[in-house]
Amino acid sequence: MKKILFLLSAGVAATALLAGASQADTLRLLTWGGYAPDSVIKKFEDETGHTVEVTMSNNEEMIAKLRATGGGGFDLAQPSQDRIAGAQAEFGIYKPIDMSQIRTEQITPSMLDATENNSMLDGEIYAVPHIWGTSGLIVNTADAEMVEDYTDLCDPALKGRVSYRLKRPTLIGFAFAMGMDPFAAYGDEAAYSEIMAKVEEKLIECKPVVKTYWSGGDELLNLVRSGEVAAAMAWDTGGWKLNSDNPDIHFVAPTSGALGWIDTFALPAKGRADQAAYDWINFVMQPEIAAMITESAGNFTASVGSDEFVSDVLKAQYQGSFPPEAVDNIKWYPPVPAGLEAIEGGILDRVKAAQ
Repeated sequence: MKKILFLLSAGVAATALLAGASQADTLRLLTWGGYAPDSVIKKFEDETGHTVEVTMSNNEEMIAKLRATGGGGFDLAQPSQDRIAGAQAEFGIYKPIDMSQIRTEQITPSMLDATENNSMLDGEIYAVPHIWGTSGLIVNTADAEMVEDYTDLCDPALKGRVSYRLKRPTLIGFAFAMGMDPFAAYGDEAAYSEIMAKVEEKLIECKPVVKTYWSGGDELLNLVRSGEVAAAMAWDTGGWKLNSDNPDIHFVAPTSGALGWIDTFALPAKGRADQAAYDWINFVMQPEIAAMITESAGNFTASVGSDEFVSDVLKAQYQGSFPPEAVDNIKWYPPVPAGLEAIEGGILDRVKAAQ
């Protein structure tokens, strides 16, 4: 009897030790700067007992690090949602997400759907959304109130006071504003070429209105601040920064939809602390915690309601740019198939050279 009790006691003790170990794992996080501020890490460690080790990286380095180890060395990574399915198909560096472990009610549905669709491979989901941002329109409403979509940047009334980049986002944005869906044509080079040919014609038509094609963020911000440029295609946080200096300047989500990117949560294939990873995801997607990350990173997260907990200035800027219907209308970048960059490069070269 004593032997049985001893064995039972030993079994209970072992179970307790294993449970304790599983509740106090070290989470090795591969992420971007600002996405895991010290204040959030401390709260997480205090609440869960886990510890967090952070390695800063970017998309290219994340893939390289995980490829070199076959998906080892880290327990949670944060690649962009358009950089997952291809890397997984080629290198097998991630493991599927167990969606039953994710508190999906905390995540904006349209962003959750976009990330699931763009990270899916062979019926398995490999990521959930975290940080996001967009490109759209920066408008000085005192001079260019009529600008509501990308093609409004061609309005002759704005001659010499418009700027945008000669890059993919401009091609994509103009296509959507012209009533076409370039993302739907990503798998058909002929259809994509046809769409881009129409965009090329439109951009050449718009050249007399354009003051300059901006190439650097500081360059554009200075052009808008000085009043030389009244309307531009640019990124949301740049628009909010300008708004803090001049209340007439706003970031506007275009009527055809802002163009969005999402940085995600993905599980490396050989991660050792999946539960700690799921605990981190669910913790940082709480609205109050997500707001702390927004203040650190500068971009909003996919956490539902987190805008209510950021500073009053940022909340007003965000809600002014992104009412719920504008969020749901964001066009999220899917993975880019091989061959499209050459098509786009030819279009951009011809637009730049046109007289």
